[in-house]
Amino acid sequence: MSDPGPRHPALPASGTESPPPPDPGAGKRMRFRSLGRRPPGLQWVALTALSALTVLGLELLHLPAALLLGPMAAAILVASAEGTVRVPTMPFYAAQGVIGCMIAHSIPVSTLAEIGRDWPLFLAGVAWTVVVAAALGWLLTRWRILPGTTAVWGFSPGAASSMTLISEAYGADVRLVAFMQYLRVVCVVVVASAVARIWVGPATHAPAVDWFPDTDWGGFAATMAVAAVGVAIALRLRVPAGPLLLPLVIGVTLQGLGWLTIELPPWLLAVSYALVGWAIGLRFTRPILMHAARALPRVLLSIFALIALCGAFAAVLVVFAGVDPLTAYLATSPGGMDSAAIIAASSRNVDLPFVMAMQTARVIVVILTGPSLARFIARRTGATGETPT
Repeated sequence: MSDPGPRHPALPASGTESPPPPDPGAGKRMRFRSLGRRPPGLQWVALTALSALTVLGLELLHLPAALLLGPMAAAILVASAEGTVRVPTMPFYAAQGVIGCMIAHSIPVSTLAEIGRDWPLFLAGVAWTVVVAAALGWLLTRWRILPGTTAVWGFSPGAASSMTLISEAYGADVRLVAFMQYLRVVCVVVVASAVARIWVGPATHAPAVDWFPDTDWGGFAATMAVAAVGVAIALRLRVPAGPLLLPLVIGVTLQGLGWLTIELPPWLLAVSYALVGWAIGLRFTRPILMHAARALPRVLLSIFALIALCGAFAAVLVVFAGVDPLTAYLATSPGGMDSAAIIAASSRNVDLPFVMAMQTARVIVVILTGPSLARFIARRTGATGETPT
């Protein structure tokens, strides 16, 4: 019988394998991943506290959409820590209804009249921005940088919150659409702020928000009724993106007829933005975050190409329409309507009605044409809805 030789020192006497050497980072990872094992109440407390801190930081940096971006970023962190809480369906729909009324409030009759007076100019400006954004979205879709029609919705140069919410109803990945939309908004605002600073000097900051102002409770009740009725009809008829779009349409119509004064106190908007931000952010997974990180350089390059091409049309407005350069740049800037308004209002010698009219016209056109444009590009590129989970 042959000698089996000396026993390997790495094996115990029983012949079973010894446990692997301890991982010094395992304890930290276990603690980081243990959030999902905590009670839901504690997870909500952590999410709320982290959201408040993130919003405060973004506000100190004067970044746009802090009330939505902060909760969304906090929710992404909680989701990556394997948190299990989710925003209930009905509060999420109610928040969409409030945001629809908020968008309706930003489209007064005076703005529509401004568009009507110079409609060829506005039509050209809106068409240029929409076509350029669609072309860049088509390229990203064709090159399979982002799945499905995500790139088309992500580059839709309208209200970021509305485009993000509408995109989900038409099959796009709402997480990656939100990533693209708000990355674009931040980039556009940083560039626009720099242009305004160079052109007219440092801008004055917006006044502090009065979170609990005197409220017209009659107007508030009517606004809540519009939101509730719009959401109820949308759910009953299963209208795609209806919880956002129907309150918007009803609000614009009643406001234009003089039958409604939309009243939305800041605290309600903050709660609504937080609910939407949480609902989107809590859906993020590590594969989605890794996919977004890989796509980031090319998405950034496309965003700055969009900014440059919109700036080129601003130059056309200056040369051929006699529009003030800063007014033309802010009007054609493919960022958020609210942030463009803030920069324009805090800059000297800017035609604010012109800026708001161009931004509003683009939002209306994008909301109306977004679904059909996304479907057209999907057919042309053969895009599917596959996405990392």
